[in-house]
Amino acid sequence: MNGAETLVQTLLASGVRVCFANPGTSEMHFVAALDRHPEMRCILCLFEGGVSGAADGYYRMSGQVAATLLHLAPGFGNAFANLHNARKAQSGVLNIMGDHADYHLRFEAPLKGDTVGVAQAVSHWTRVCSSAEKVASDAAEAVQAARAKGGQIATLILPANTAWEEASGLAVAAPAPALRRPSPGEVRAAAHALRQPGAILMIDGPALFTDLGLLAKRIAKSCGARLMQPFFVSRFRRGAGSVLIERMAYRIEDNIRLLAGASSLVLCGTARPAGFFAYPGLPSTPDDPQTRLIELCSRDMDIEGTLRALAEEVGEAELGPEDFVPLDLPTLPQGELTVTRVGEAIAALMPENAVVVDEGISASYYLAPGLKRARGHDALTITGGSIGFGLPNAVGAAVACPDRKVVVLEGDGSGMYTLQSLWTMAREGLDVTTVIFANRGYQILRDELAAMGVNEVGRNARRMFDVERPLLDWVALARGHGVQAVRVDDMGAFNAAFAAAMGQRGPRLIEVVC
Repeated sequence: MNGAETLVQTLLASGVRVCFANPGTSEMHFVAALDRHPEMRCILCLFEGGVSGAADGYYRMSGQVAATLLHLAPGFGNAFANLHNARKAQSGVLNIMGDHADYHLRFEAPLKGDTVGVAQAVSHWTRVCSSAEKVASDAAEAVQAARAKGGQIATLILPANTAWEEASGLAVAAPAPALRRPSPGEVRAAAHALRQPGAILMIDGPALFTDLGLLAKRIAKSCGARLMQPFFVSRFRRGAGSVLIERMAYRIEDNIRLLAGASSLVLCGTARPAGFFAYPGLPSTPDDPQTRLIELCSRDMDIEGTLRALAEEVGEAELGPEDFVPLDLPTLPQGELTVTRVGEAIAALMPENAVVVDEGISASYYLAPGLKRARGHDALTITGGSIGFGLPNAVGAAVACPDRKVVVLEGDGSGMYTLQSLWTMAREGLDVTTVIFANRGYQILRDELAAMGVNEVGRNARRMFDVERPLLDWVALARGHGVQAVRVDDMGAFNAAFAAAMGQRGPRLIEVVC
């Protein structure tokens, strides 16, 4: 038995069943060990950003840690952007990063890099394994770290010789440490604040997609407080049957209006809201300066225990039909294609309990009114703002939930960052329908330029924002990756294409010219 074998056995014994991979030479012994254990599902992604994005989506929908297999510092660097999104989503991800054999590191080999530096920049837990005998115990600790505090990024760096040298046996990850809770005094203070007129309870984490949302609604209703959620969250329930929760907006100006006059803002499972960027003449945070801010429970604390303690203080009101989103499916729209109508059509045709991965960027604002009227579904958003999240996140979500339809709403510019994920969808036969909004550019950057007060746009700015000359052909790109695709420019064509995708299994792509 060698170190690589003990790694795979440890992962399996610790409950890790999926490995998203893009390996290189320094990981070949791990690949060989994985080959001897078909019970580990290994999924090849053609770009490391697809690896990390898929692991993020898998955790969001399953609550289980997946392993990634990445090649040295450059490979990890390619995975960095979606690991950033995963960190902001509080996703548990276990990165296995190969490195040169420890005795080879004194030479300046082409792929030598700062593996520790690049890992620590985005990981909560990082360790370099020192010997083959320690691979198993280090891997078990890495699994525990990835599961700790509601989900963390853990990176284990394994020099190649630790894989091929002899080792004794496997280890099993210990349970994650118990989550911290606020003190009884802090809970009482929050309860008192919520009873004051104009108070807001803002929640995130599992309260947005489990029965904890019901508890949070009962607490807010008992206190007469508003119940809100941040705009960018890892996962939330939306559509018919979901708990009515106010969602914050993207623009800080809108959020200033939403939070104006609040007597207190009690945070449970989330941090103080802040603007996506700083803008001239606007504050960095949207909460009213006169509002009392109470950071009751951070995302890495015991959200469930905190809500239950809060309920004991304030009581739980009975909920009625008015506390839930009613079923109000839009009529299937016809005629000229608009993004708003596309959102209505998706809502009308999408089945119950679908998963929607939203990286529509500028299109998302116009899609939202229709999607709110859809059948009940889970929505995943781009928590860290690093684009290229949507397609690989959908891969992970589909692997986690093979019995649910996954719909990814993707901008044409952001989709180009990780379009290799289409190939993984095809190879794995994943039930993902991708809707590409082809507005031929980075519309969000045009909007942000205007928000910065720049109203005159010249040739250089246009060429940095437009995706034209040549136009991207998403039908050809999808077919080249093995995915059936069609382009539509009116609602009749979109309705037919989306209905067909919903009625069949397997990956499909629809390019919406807008």
